[in-house]
Amino acid sequence: MPTPLYTALVNHRDFNRASFHTPGHKNNPLSLPQDLFSLDFTELPDTDSLFEADGPILEAERLAAKLFHAERTCISAGGCTLCIQAMLRLAAPDGGKVVCSRVLHRSAVNAMALLDIQPVWALPGEIVSAVERNPDAKAVYVTSPNYYGELLDIPEIARACRQADIPLLVDNAHGAHLMFTDPVLHPLALGASMTACSAHKTLNVLTGGAWLHIADSRFADGAKDAMALFGSTSPNYAVMASLDLARAWLEAHKGEYAALQQRVQKVRLAALEHGLSFPSGPSDPTRITLNTASIGLSGTAAAEIFRGAGVEPEYADGAHVVLIATPFNTESDFARLEDAIDLLPARSPLPGTPELPPLPPVKTGLREAVFSAAETVLLEDALGRVAAQAACPCPPGVPVVMPGEEITKDVLRFLQGYGFFSIKVLK
Repeated sequence: MPTPLYTALVNHRDFNRASFHTPGHKNNPLSLPQDLFSLDFTELPDTDSLFEADGPILEAERLAAKLFHAERTCISAGGCTLCIQAMLRLAAPDGGKVVCSRVLHRSAVNAMALLDIQPVWALPGEIVSAVERNPDAKAVYVTSPNYYGELLDIPEIARACRQADIPLLVDNAHGAHLMFTDPVLHPLALGASMTACSAHKTLNVLTGGAWLHIADSRFADGAKDAMALFGSTSPNYAVMASLDLARAWLEAHKGEYAALQQRVQKVRLAALEHGLSFPSGPSDPTRITLNTASIGLSGTAAAEIFRGAGVEPEYADGAHVVLIATPFNTESDFARLEDAIDLLPARSPLPGTPELPPLPPVKTGLREAVFSAAETVLLEDALGRVAAQAACPCPPGVPVVMPGEEITKDVLRFLQGYGFFSIKVLK
């Protein structure tokens, strides 16, 4: 009998490529016990229940909260998406305004539509001024780090939130490990009220394992109810157990991420010698984001060269290759990566990313735009129509139009320049 998905996974495993993508355990047998399959149980009298936790799950959450210096930590087997949904529910249970960074995951857009939250969009450098302009906002929601590893100025944004007496919510999906870097760069340690941390991305956790960390005690008591509103009543116990195991591993190996930083720095130096550049500004010291456009090569083309050399990246776009390194990458993995970098041909740099157009005017609320009837039209016919989807060219990885916004001439030209041919609009 055919087993297409299982067969595809086996075939991919047999490529034996160095894993520089999620999950953070890298399928390294040293990262997790190999008997997790035998622990795939369910809610039983002695195994506790995720959303009514009063036994071993609650104790595992308390230990994680202690490690991350949180008021409360909740386990998620539904990935960072469930944590994001819960954060927004806790901060704006009745809807209303939330100042939102334009860089955000689609799960946040969908959650805001479900909760009837009205996002006030702001580019990353404009968050503080947006808070000052919107005294009726209920919260601020940002993403840090982004996919490229770039970090926002969380302390500055947190100060603005404290002055306005509103919570700062951080999608920290790619930064669960930042509590253990040198210096500590985790947003919870820098003043965030709540963080959604996709532990499986950079820690030794099975896919789907995440933590919701809460620093503001005002939101601690309602956290489980907020998660239960969106979460499955059949969470995977092996995933939850891997979170508990990862927390225990981190307690015993807190220096591993500082050592990883040093190894990543060697890779970066090799990349610099090859002519590659990196994102400017503060960034995750363990993330390897290579700007291949600086040597005249698209990220997608470079990723194919990497795969041919036995290295599987996390992500590639028109100008970058993103690689996720964790302590569970072996020295052989890093050597293979450095050899792959040496294979990249060097040419004249590619043209830079065009300047983002101004944010377009909002014509209808996000909820209405997401749930109303829509149609897909050719981009050339979309001028003046209201978008029913986010359009996010990569790079720069910032949506140039969101659901509910007008497709202006500037937006149209920008999308055409990135090869967009169609877009979903409201009927």
